[in-house]
Amino acid sequence: MSNALTSRATLGQFSSIVCFKAVITGMEEALGEKATAIALISAGRERGKNVAKSLGLSGSTADFASIAAQLNEAIGANGTHLTAIDKIVDDGGVLKVYCSETVCSAGEPQGSDRKCTFTMGAVWGAMSEITGKKLRGVHTESVLRGGTHDVFEFTVMA
Repeated sequence: MSNALTSRATLGQFSSIVCFKAVITGMEEALGEKATAIALISAGRERGKNVAKSLGLSGSTADFASIAAQLNEAIGANGTHLTAIDKIVDDGGVLKVYCSETVCSAGEPQGSDRKCTFTMGAVWGAMSEITGKKLRGVHTESVLRGGTHDVFEFTVMA
């Protein structure tokens, strides 16, 4: 039995950034920016949890370099092309995930205030599943606003 998500014989499993961005802007027009961000982060978190589970990373004690490499393989250039995960660092209890070529930033002009909602959500969900902890996520640096990476920071919620 074929998987409905990957069974497109001619077109394959990938869609364009243009189409994905149209979904985002259409949702923003219909629902508003805040409601859209909440929905996309939530959808991303679910996706990220499932990615981490499928990689056997639930509750992992592996080092962050290894985890970053595994996640990058799944959602980077050899995977779904959502984003490249360049590194994960623990900065005094704050987990920082450095991403490049995020789908959310693609095609945006420099100075855009666009946030990486779905992408951050996916990384957030993965990191929650990996650490086994409830995390709070924030998009702190952006390639659209002078950063070298899109950086997502996660702190454990009390």
